[in-house]
Amino acid sequence: MYGFLLPETYIRGMVKTPIITVKNLVKQYDDFTAVKDISFEVFEGEIFGLLGPNGAGKTTTLEIIETLRNKTSGEVIVDGFNVDTDAGSIKKRIGVQLQAAGYYPNLNLAELITLFSGLYGIKVSPMAMLEKVNLTDKAKAKYKDLSGGQKQRFSIATTLINNPRVVFLDEPTTGLDPQARRNLWELIKEIQKAGTTVVITTHYMDEAEVLCDRVAFVDGGHIIGIDTPDHFIDTLVASGFERKKEVKQANLEDVFINLTGKEWREG
Repeated sequence: MYGFLLPETYIRGMVKTPIITVKNLVKQYDDFTAVKDISFEVFEGEIFGLLGPNGAGKTTTLEIIETLRNKTSGEVIVDGFNVDTDAGSIKKRIGVQLQAAGYYPNLNLAELITLFSGLYGIKVSPMAMLEKVNLTDKAKAKYKDLSGGQKQRFSIATTLINNPRVVFLDEPTTGLDPQARRNLWELIKEIQKAGTTVVITTHYMDEAEVLCDRVAFVDGGHIIGIDTPDHFIDTLVASGFERKKEVKQANLEDVFINLTGKEWREG
């Protein structure tokens, strides 16, 4: 089992300020405990991955942080605000990726952006928001008519409407082809470069390795390890672990991208 860094204040030689603090978080459903005394911090400006198998407790944890679900006990602070007393303030500072059911089927993308900005009580330019995710040519299209990659990019655009301090992305590249997946990685990195903290869940470990500054592994309602991807891998190798297949300088996905190109594919 991997231990916690002591203390997790320095990342890549820089002092980091926590923007999310979770202390002794517990969530119970009758006789079942989904989250068991979880504690961790997410630092401002990083991409943080919450990883684990289905049913591990990561989704419940995120929904509590996002103020979508009540906790049983513990403390959660987001950008200086407590989920118990300042949920409204937290909602104004975060962006949460919606699932497909969250979009009205008869509205086009520009109209949806206008609708969501109205819910936040702010005015934004729909075209400016769509430009961030390379979808200006789809402004008049309906969500249901988009390709898988376009839908994911639009869902990310909706998380940015209120200029959030933190965005939460739930398995953003699931079901995408290699071009769309790699280009979405670049979009997520651009969001980070703009100063936004990103919390991501994914079942693709190569994705977490490329994107995340740190990752936390959750299993059985517990955090069983939290560290940088590089340190996790180095520690495993130092323990004597060896892959059965020789590691090459590239993989089959690299071949796919090299042969077919990196441009967005629509449809």
